[in-house]
Amino acid sequence: MRVIRLIAGAVFKESVRDRVPYAMVVFAVLLIAASYLIGQLTAGQDMKTIKDLGLAALSIFGLFIAVFIGIGLVSKEVEKKSVFGLLSKPVSRTQFILGKYAGLVMTLAVNLGVMTMAFFAMLYYMNATTPAGVRAAWPSPAMDPRLLLAIGLIFAELMIVTALALFFSAFSSPLLATLLTLGLWVAGHFNADLRNFENVVDSAVVVAVARGVYYVIPNLAPFDVKAEVVYGMPIAMRAVSFTLIYAAVYIALLLTATVTIFRRRDFK
Repeated sequence: MRVIRLIAGAVFKESVRDRVPYAMVVFAVLLIAASYLIGQLTAGQDMKTIKDLGLAALSIFGLFIAVFIGIGLVSKEVEKKSVFGLLSKPVSRTQFILGKYAGLVMTLAVNLGVMTMAFFAMLYYMNATTPAGVRAAWPSPAMDPRLLLAIGLIFAELMIVTALALFFSAFSSPLLATLLTLGLWVAGHFNADLRNFENVVDSAVVVAVARGVYYVIPNLAPFDVKAEVVYGMPIAMRAVSFTLIYAAVYIALLLTATVTIFRRRDFK
């Protein structure tokens, strides 16, 4: 565990020195602030608009951070040949992969935390400057605690994306790994359509393939509860618990596959 912590700390420090996550966080904060102005143009819908755009900004820019830093975790080490010196030390390839993943998750958590604080600061300002009569018409309070639940699920989804990025970067080029990760992120949000593919086509083979793909690619739709939070709809905590368990199992499988591939990779 000590070796994994050291690698994770090194990854975190390297990511902090990287200007890419800072630029994305600043841009996301500006977008969250801009949603306030957009909300003023939608009469009676300002709080819904701000929450919706704010959560969307957290998700999209968190995705960019997870993908573009995650892809370079392994490929950068290989291209710079620094992986040879690192693996020559008492560091196993399993510890190398787990440390890299833990470091990126730490970086992701810090960046998401900064964006979340900016988001809640804007919501606090809106709540403090809006008349009580207007606030009473909102479907949910400005500082709704369930927003933290939605952000927690966004973070769990981004942890899966990070594991995907690390998995693809273990055996493919950075460009291909980026395309595959982004492609699976998009497909994961429409994964439920594959389950009911028999309603669209009559071919048993195509239906079987679609069903197989459904169970292989990540199902990311349950992680999106923005609509429920924005419109004050109930969220089943049982479903949230199963979603988090699903994320933990899927991440564990991805990391196991990544370690297996990385162990067999020849760097000569």
